[in-house]
Parts: sequence; structure tokens; C-alpha cells
Amino acid sequence: MSKDVKESVIVNHPLEPLTSEELSLAIDILKKEKTTSVFRYVSVTLLEPPKEVVLKFKEGDLINREAFCILLDCSVGKTYEAVVSLNEKTISSWTCIPDVQPSIMLDEFLECEQTIKGNPEFQSALLKRGIKDFDLVMVDPWSAGNFGIEEENGLRLARAICWLRSFADDNGYARPISGLYALVDLGKMEVMKIIDNGIVPLPPLDGNYTPDLVGELRTDIKPLDIIQPEGPSFVVKGHQIEWQKWKIRFGFTSREGLVLHTVTYHDKGEDRPILYRASLSEMVVPYGDPNEPYNRNNAFDAGEYGIGMVANPLTLGCDCLGEIKYFDANLVDSSGNVVTIPNAICLHEEDYGIGWKHTDWRTDKVEVRRSRRLVLSSISTVGNYEYGFFWYFYQDGSIEYEVKLTGILHTGAMYPGEKSKYGNLIAPQLYAPHHQHFFNVRLDMMVDGVNNSVHEVNTEGAPPGPDNPFNNAFYPVSTKFKTEQDSIRNLNIETARYWKIVNESSNNFVNEPVGYKLFTGENCLPFAHEDSSLLKRAGFLKNHFVCTPYDPEEKYASGRYPNQHPGGDGLPAYTKANRSIDNTDIVVWYTMGHHHITRPEDWPVMPTAYMGFMLKPVGFFDRNPALDVPPSVPKHGSSCHTSCSS
Repeated sequence: MSKDVKESVIVNHPLEPLTSEELSLAIDILKKEKTTSVFRYVSVTLLEPPKEVVLKFKEGDLINREAFCILLDCSVGKTYEAVVSLNEKTISSWTCIPDVQPSIMLDEFLECEQTIKGNPEFQSALLKRGIKDFDLVMVDPWSAGNFGIEEENGLRLARAICWLRSFADDNGYARPISGLYALVDLGKMEVMKIIDNGIVPLPPLDGNYTPDLVGELRTDIKPLDIIQPEGPSFVVKGHQIEWQKWKIRFGFTSREGLVLHTVTYHDKGEDRPILYRASLSEMVVPYGDPNEPYNRNNAFDAGEYGIGMVANPLTLGCDCLGEIKYFDANLVDSSGNVVTIPNAICLHEEDYGIGWKHTDWRTDKVEVRRSRRLVLSSISTVGNYEYGFFWYFYQDGSIEYEVKLTGILHTGAMYPGEKSKYGNLIAPQLYAPHHQHFFNVRLDMMVDGVNNSVHEVNTEGAPPGPDNPFNNAFYPVSTKFKTEQDSIRNLNIETARYWKIVNESSNNFVNEPVGYKLFTGENCLPFAHEDSSLLKRAGFLKNHFVCTPYDPEEKYASGRYPNQHPGGDGLPAYTKANRSIDNTDIVVWYTMGHHHITRPEDWPVMPTAYMGFMLKPVGFFDRNPALDVPPSVPKHGSSCHTSCSS
């Protein structure tokens, strides 16, 4: 076991996230040996030990604890990576990473807003619009991207887009200050340029959504309580969960947010592995309006901001319902202070309708089982949008990943009577441009062991003939991918295409390799042109599915430093070598997209949109693994044999 700087805290597994004490120790070591007051601390996270070390670990083994740190020297604009040994209390590596910009830090957002509000040219532009109370101006710093503009080369930049509140708690997104925005040098924290394209009148209506401002509330909703009188069915030890037959270890990073580790399902007397690691690799939100400032809106929300850094503290009874177990997330701010997000992760279980059922119509005997699922979730706010990230574990061995999209649309003001084909009016003179949301999930598969292969399965209709007399026959055709380039694929609804991860060394009781299939949901492709900045920087968006051999350095579909990167990094670079993915340690990358054509019903807060995918067992079990779920016990007020009466 490993003890950190405070003897009272004990770490019992090599994948346990860094404690607040370990983070403080790492920062202290950096300040003592290397950093000065001109440094910003971009992130400090656990340096995960090699896979073979984790898989061989036994309780009581010595744990080597290391922190991986990204730092920015603001005086010269240089980025550094450091590894700090917490056992040895020293810096074990220190490397300058040339020509990159690390993610934008929360402190920079706040400083950027104050810098703009204090700029005389910006204040003059506000006064010209009749805006006198600068405190009511709301500034959202957006990533600048990379569009080959010479004067921006080598600078650390943000674009500042502005709105106006009517009062302190007003929804400012109802009143965009269109035609006015700024470019800010975050390195010097100075306004580089004010862009004023003329005055556009503010939209006339507010967009408030709090109970005291929306009008009369519904009065016909009666209480719906979720009660677990004996407590939850899960057991938690540190960051490991045991629930039903599942064992799940999880972590949390500033960039990825919620991370799964070493997921297993107990079957035939053993814990059978399914996943080694799973996380959100990147998310990109491109906008479809060619007019400024929307034409540069290509937010890489994970790589440019950090999904974990903007995680919400969750609240009982609102974000999660039931018997809840919360977990805090320990991170650092840009000054090196430990920041704890309370209740950043929510764990609970919930009813999920019918698990399985059959009625024998000859005997009128019915067998039905309720499905219950375990939910592990986190929610992040990135500027105007909220994203909920949910992992579900089912009693039948299925795993689901779901993203819930809500929050407030990005808005602009329009002249009376004006419309745009690149977006829709959502209120009088208030416009929301069309856009897309893409999410790439990295799945380090471990189906019954480390070495796996991937098959693509397409369904074909049998040709007419004597073997198909009524022209109704169809059958699946499975093709194994041998190399990375083989695996770069897209969905095809015409062939009901899916992908199956199999272990060729582990056969089931009908002598077929055990496997899990990637069961896809909603998806789309980008509409940006091939030579666009977006597709140069996020080339992975062009394909839904890619498989690569495991490499611990290849964690992000957009590359390690997407902020202002010119492009070509990430998955397109990883797959150029066309390495073998045949019966080896593999990683599956799945990209899903939500195509958002805006509508008035999305305003002022959009109803939640849901998208995701499932990993479903295919021959992994000998039969339905949920057969042993017991029947529900009838209870007064909740029995399936009672009915409501008028």
C-alpha cells in the first residue's frame, strides 16, 4: 500500500485518483524544484501505471504513485510536461513540448472577462450601444482555433463574445451584443483587437427560466418517490464498485471527466473482464454559419477546456434520484491550489422497465422480471451548454454510454424581419445558428482477456432462386479487420452494420469466440469541407469507427494538444502506420454526432436530447445472464397487480 503526505490517507489500488494531499504534495515539489510565480498549472492527474502492472496487482503490493503535470510558463509561452514521483518526493522527468498551446484554464476565463470589460475601446463600443452598466455585460471566451491567420501565430488566444443581462440573475443569452466581439491575448492578458461591425438592436424579450419568472407552474404533478428502505444494492470501496455481478473501478481527470477502469462481470465462478479503460476522448461542436463570429465556432470542449474542470457539484433530488452515493473530484487550479468539486460523480441504481417477460397463452402463466441498472454519472457546464455523461450497467451484461445534452443555445441578434438560412429564429430578433455535437469515446477493450479482434458484420439479402423461393432470406456476413486502415469505417443502415469485438482464444459452449458488439444509436457526419480548419484539426470526425493497437500514449482522438493546433494530430496520425489489430491488445474509438437544427422549443433552455451506444454481449454468455433475477415482490402501492381507480 502507498501512504501519501498525510498518514491518515491510504491508497489501496494503483488506479485510485490522486487525493487532495497527493495533489498538494505534487505542487509543493514542483514549486520547490522547478516552477516560479510565472507558471500556470494546467492539470495535475494520476500517471496511470502500465497495464501489466495494474492487471498483476494484488492487495498489499507496493504502489508507485506518480503525478503527470502540464504547466505553462507564461513569461515565454512555453509548455512543459512533468512527472512527479510522490513516493520519492522528486521530479522524475521535465520536458518542454514545443509549439503547442495547453487547454484554456478557468482562471483565464475569469481574467479574460475582466480584461475586456476594463478595455477603453470596448467600453466606448458599449456606450455607443447605450450600455452603461458594464457589470451586466456577460463575456464568454471561446477558443480561437487555427485558421492560418499570420498575426495570430504563436499567440495564446481567445475570442470573447458578449451578451447583456437586464439584472444580475437574468439570462443574458436572450440579448446578444451582436456585431461586437474581441480577440484577447491570454499570454499577456491584453485585448489584441476589438471587432465592431456595427450596432444590431437587442432582441426585445427576456429568456428567463427560473420558477419565479416563467409564469404559472403546473399544479397537477403528484409526488413520485423512489424509496430503497434497505439501502442500495451496491458496495463501494474507494473508487471500486461492486453491484450485482459487476465490478467497476472508476476515476476522474480534468480533461476526460469520468473514466472507467477494469470492468468485469462475474460468470461461471470468475470475474470475466470486458473493458480495461473507457472514457470520453474528445468532443467537438462545429457551427454551420459562415458569418462572423460563428464561422470560427469549433469548440473542442474536452481538449480545449477540460470536461472534468467544468464538472457540476450535483444535488440530491435534482440531478440524481434514489439512494445516492456521491464522490468528490480533486483537481488543481492554475495557481496550483487544490480545488475539490463536491459531489462531482453520482452513483445510484434505478428501475428500467421490463427486463424480460413471457406469457404462456395456453396456461396463462406469466413470468416477468424488472430490469434494474447501475448508473454512474457526471454533468459538466461548458459556457452555455450542459452535458451529462452517463454509464449504465445492466443485469444482462450490457453496458450503455449516454450523453444528455441540455442548457442554452448559442445566440445572436438579428434586425427586425431578418432571417438566416444558417439558423432559426427562436424568439423575435433572436437567432440560434445550426450546429453539431460530436463525441468520441475511447474503449480499451479486454473481452475475456487482453488480446482481441474486431469483426464488421453486414447483413445481406439472399439472391432470388431455388434456395430462396419467397425472396425473404437474409444473413449476416462477418469480416475481420487485419489492420488499422481496414477498420476506418462508417455506419451503414442499409446493411444494419455493426462491429463485434471478439476473443478468438475463448470459445463459448457452441464453440464460437466470445464477444461484445457495439450497438450504435443516433449519428451523423460533419458538413464542413475536407479542407476546412475543422477537419484538419478533427479528422477523426470523418469516420464513426476506428480500431488501433493499444498504445498508452494514444489517448485522445484530437491529439494531446488540440488548442490552436493546425491539425493532423490524433487518430489520423495514429492510424498512418497501419499497424496490425489482429488478435492483439486493441482500442476501439467510436464517434457519434448529434445534428442540431435549432427550433423555438429549444429556448430558453433546451429539452434534453439523448444519444449514445451500447456494448452488448454476443456469445459471451451461454444464455440470458439475467435469468437469475428474482421476481418482484408485490408491495402496497407499487404492485404490478393493482390498478388505479377513479
